[in-house]
Amino acid sequence: MDDGNVTDRAKRGELRIYLGAAPGVGKTYAMLGEAHRRLERGTDLVAAVVETHGRAKTAELLDGIEIIPPRYIEYRGSRFPELDVDAVLARHPQVVLVDELAHTNTPGSANAKRWQDIEQLLAAGITVITTVNVQHLESLNDVVTQITGIEQQEKVPDEVVRAADQVELVDITPEALRRRLSHGNVYSPERIDAALSNYFRRGNLTALRELALLWLADQVDAALAKYRSDNKITATWEARERVVVAVTGGKESETLVRRASRIASKSSAELMIVHVVRGDGLAGVSAPMMGAVRDLAASLGATLHTVVGDDVPAALLEFARDMNATQLVLGTSRRSRWARIFDEGIGATVVQNSEGIDVHMVTHDEAGRGSARQTPKPWQRHALSWLAAVLVPTVLCALTVLLLDPFLGLSGESALFFIGVLAVALLGGMAPAALSAVLSGLLLNYFLAEPRHTFTIAEPDSAITIAVLGMVAVAVAALVDGAAKRAREARRASQEAELLAHFAGSVLRGADPAALLERVREVYSQGSVSLLREHDGDTEVVACAGDDPCVTVERADTAIEAGDDEFWLLLAGRKLGARDRRVLGAVAKQAAGLVRQRELISEAGRAEAIARADELRRSLLSAVSHDLRTPLAAAKAAVSSLRSQDVDFSAEDTAELLATVEESIDQLTALVGNLLDSSRLAAGVVRPELRRVYMEEAVQRALLGISRRTTELVDRVKVDVGDAVALADPGLLERVLVNVIDNALRYAPDGPVRVNAGRVGERVLITIADEGPGIPRDAEEQLFAPFQRLGDQDNTTGVGLGLSVANGFVAAMGGYIAANDTPGGGLTVVIDLAAPSQSDGDVLGSGS
Repeated sequence: MDDGNVTDRAKRGELRIYLGAAPGVGKTYAMLGEAHRRLERGTDLVAAVVETHGRAKTAELLDGIEIIPPRYIEYRGSRFPELDVDAVLARHPQVVLVDELAHTNTPGSANAKRWQDIEQLLAAGITVITTVNVQHLESLNDVVTQITGIEQQEKVPDEVVRAADQVELVDITPEALRRRLSHGNVYSPERIDAALSNYFRRGNLTALRELALLWLADQVDAALAKYRSDNKITATWEARERVVVAVTGGKESETLVRRASRIASKSSAELMIVHVVRGDGLAGVSAPMMGAVRDLAASLGATLHTVVGDDVPAALLEFARDMNATQLVLGTSRRSRWARIFDEGIGATVVQNSEGIDVHMVTHDEAGRGSARQTPKPWQRHALSWLAAVLVPTVLCALTVLLLDPFLGLSGESALFFIGVLAVALLGGMAPAALSAVLSGLLLNYFLAEPRHTFTIAEPDSAITIAVLGMVAVAVAALVDGAAKRAREARRASQEAELLAHFAGSVLRGADPAALLERVREVYSQGSVSLLREHDGDTEVVACAGDDPCVTVERADTAIEAGDDEFWLLLAGRKLGARDRRVLGAVAKQAAGLVRQRELISEAGRAEAIARADELRRSLLSAVSHDLRTPLAAAKAAVSSLRSQDVDFSAEDTAELLATVEESIDQLTALVGNLLDSSRLAAGVVRPELRRVYMEEAVQRALLGISRRTTELVDRVKVDVGDAVALADPGLLERVLVNVIDNALRYAPDGPVRVNAGRVGERVLITIADEGPGIPRDAEEQLFAPFQRLGDQDNTTGVGLGLSVANGFVAAMGGYIAANDTPGGGLTVVIDLAAPSQSDGDVLGSGS
């Protein structure tokens, strides 16, 4: 079976994709150029689908290429050409050209998508060359829609493109593409103007180009990481700059992070902060200290990582190599000069073993001030205690025999040995203390107790002294062992508390489950970590981190249940002990809780959206029920009167009835327009195109629109805008002015309405002031909410959407709108927009 699989993989065709940054950059042209190069080399190549879009130069490249005719499919009375997969399989060339990877097949085709057709060709051993634009990638669809305002219906999963053997980016500058478009090399002449002013705006093309470059860079980075992992390459490859800064959480940490950030910014490098927690239970720094580092990392756009390791230099270098870091930033040692004589410190060790990683040693205010006493590592303490158990009694015996024996008796000499045994007991614990006591007794008996140079004990006092020496040593050692064990437990508990606080902080900060699992993988040096969910007999990997995550409990090296029968935390790597499992049990519960929390938030969001929609529906029905009926009833009555055969209307009466019909229809038109605008704002599809707009012209257009409904009202508007020019969308600004002025005219029925405008710094302020009753105090914000009728607004007219629409349009143009009291009574609406700079041209910028 395995041999068969190998053979199948060997026969599979290769997939080459030309990825376009935008339509018209030359993907198909590049594909055909590659086809001719392969034909010249004698490759058996055919073209199955090539979309020339009427471009003459592209069509010319089809000459000399064998073409497999398409298969036509009948659908709704029309015939559509599609890729003939069976014909290509029957022909079985070495290479086939299939344009437009994201194409959706006509209903009735064997496969729904063209990429599925291509998969069949690849499985048959045929190499496929195809094309796709970046806007068709599934993961970028929402971003592209936001940029261009056009939702792409044809999409291709990112995994299909990532699985390609070769992906080549086809890209030209936005200016070159727009020139190509204007010369008629992309679309037919009647489509050029619309294309240039919509999808092919310079800003759109620049954004699409950046998306393509970033997406492809990520794929290259992932491919490099996979290659290094597959080939077990640990040496640093400087393909992309990455800076790692090591922090202890001490006072100097923020200085190091800022210095590393400056180093990273000079080369546009990624910045990673790493904190090594000793795996032997040594206490870490306090949460507030690391909290400050975490906040600084977030402000600088860096990532914070915590790893566990007894050997700090080795842990730092291992992390840096795993991240393929090119530079490592360390702080100079805080230890004193005398301390560095005996132990050169972490920095010197890292420099000696850094190999291809550049190491920066950064000075700081804490350097050389000394630090807390360096605690020896467990193996160092163990070796030192056994050495002391032998050396201390031997040295004491030599000193006593050579120097102190003439002056001291056996009791004084025994006291010296007592001190030595106690010192060993304090340093090494039970076993070294027992050895020291036995050796001290033997030396004391042989060299100092009568008769000397023999192990015979003549005096009972000597025997008691030696026995007491041993018992005291053992008792003291037992006490020291107990105290040391409790200290280790406390330090271990401190470490566990720090790790739990770290994980809990990730949850509280809203980290997604995958980020939390990545933290677990780093801290416990695991190959992969996954969160498995078992529900109704089905298993699902909710989140994972690392390569080749476990998908079943049986495959995991360490499996931890999350306190129920639903979630499991699975780790692949070194097996973890009971102590670590207890900590990870809490982490597993946090991860499971985070998943449930996200599900609840999602459900709550859906419920809230339904509630908002229901509330909007009720408000709309309540508001519109009257405002639709009133003009409809007036129009109906007027028309019915005109159609009546019983009454003979004069010319004046007929004109009045027709005016009533016209006015009612105008009211309905305004109402429907505001409703449509409101829905566009709610959907977020308003994309203004900002231009230099002369306020005199904009106000006059607005007044012309109002005067179509009622000429008398417009006569009350006093305009004084001078030569003010705003940066705005002409159409949207006109709608804003119509709604605001119309609102002022209707609700200030007697007095004038003044429209003024002027430039203040880099802004243009437009004011529309009336002399009506105004609005209640503290109701200014409610004034611009939908379905609101406040103060001077008559509840018998209007649906309460005019000012809401105006607010939305002004915000879309980068300004804001506010309402204030008019001095002497009334309401003043202030519209604040950007003012164009002297260098701005006619069209200053656009969204889409």
